[in-house]
Amino acid sequence: MHFLSLLVPLRPSPRVEPCAPAAATPRPIDMPLEIIMTILQLVYYNDNLEIDIAMLKSCSLVCHAWSLTAQKLLFRDITLQSQRALESFVGAIDRSCQRGCALGDSVKRLRIIMDHNQPSGIHQHSFALTVSLCPNLTGLALSLYGCVAPGKDIVGAPDQLRMRRPAPLFDEQTIQLLTSGPEITALEFNNWSENEQTTTQLLRVWPTLKSLSISGTAPQLAATPSDPLPCALERLRLNFQTPPSNDYMRWLLDRSSETLRVLEFDREPSADLLEYLLNSHRSTLHSVSLPSVSSRDQASAIQKCSELRELRTERPSVLPLLYRKLPESLEHIAFGVDRDSVLHAVLEVVKNGTSLKTVAVHIWAGGESHNQLSKLKIGCAWRGVDLTITSNMRLFRLMTVSLPLCFLKT
Repeated sequence: MHFLSLLVPLRPSPRVEPCAPAAATPRPIDMPLEIIMTILQLVYYNDNLEIDIAMLKSCSLVCHAWSLTAQKLLFRDITLQSQRALESFVGAIDRSCQRGCALGDSVKRLRIIMDHNQPSGIHQHSFALTVSLCPNLTGLALSLYGCVAPGKDIVGAPDQLRMRRPAPLFDEQTIQLLTSGPEITALEFNNWSENEQTTTQLLRVWPTLKSLSISGTAPQLAATPSDPLPCALERLRLNFQTPPSNDYMRWLLDRSSETLRVLEFDREPSADLLEYLLNSHRSTLHSVSLPSVSSRDQASAIQKCSELRELRTERPSVLPLLYRKLPESLEHIAFGVDRDSVLHAVLEVVKNGTSLKTVAVHIWAGGESHNQLSKLKIGCAWRGVDLTITSNMRLFRLMTVSLPLCFLKT
């Protein structure tokens, strides 16, 4: 009884004032969509500059207002490695419903692996259909692997024998589907099959290409002469163990004589190929990236690029002569350092470079104890040059300040 009397008094007190009306329950504030987008954009990448998929999935479960916005960000960059995954993705972007259209319109970059050696590999018609269903697609990364008949693979043989796996050419239906799809501007094609004509097939589909990365099997021109590639490329990245011929490069870059700005090599190019490309485009190139510069001819060809703004090398064994006559337009340099690297010429560039803005250094074995690294830090601080030092090769490669045409940027 005593507990109940505390809740409901038996006799109201005569001095009790009239009760004030109960305060209304506050209504939830509707956050503007622009603020939601800003929040989600800030968590799009994690500390390793990778798309934070787990965070975006969590954000999609916060509330109804966040769900579609977070899912659209999740669909911005898609990777497909099997036919089953592709079919699930196609079902999610079904253009017969509003949500499917919204998700399909959100796709900006598509990465597809076509492995003919896998029983559940993606079929070329499915690949082309998927591309055609993403109207706002701007970047496509395709990796192609060939296949051999059962029992024909030579296990334990040298790579050049074991990896001889042909892949079929893209048929007419596939080419038509791709041609009817979005006009992409960035293509990355990794051809790990034995087919030398597939690259040329793809390049003819998109005359809108501005950024091109090709690797694997070196492409070759068809036996019958053909018109030059209609693309006016601004960025070209090459990664070949056996480089393409100069004739192929002439066909590839015929319309890019005034537009090519960025030239990147993942492997050391042949002296003939490097000299041809640098001499042909030395008046337009703004950025050159090489594993290393080890000869006077290479250094001389780079120094003739009169509009060069960025020079990137990775290995610590770079010829010091390279840095002695670089163009005054140079704004960014990146290089590797180990315990034996010669930095005198680099210090002179930092000291005398009137346009220099940033320096990026990758630390190789023993590089952290280089006796001139402290001088580099002082010189950059004195001249107001932004210096970044890292031992993470992936992070070092992401420090790109040239044209924003790669897949990492939107």
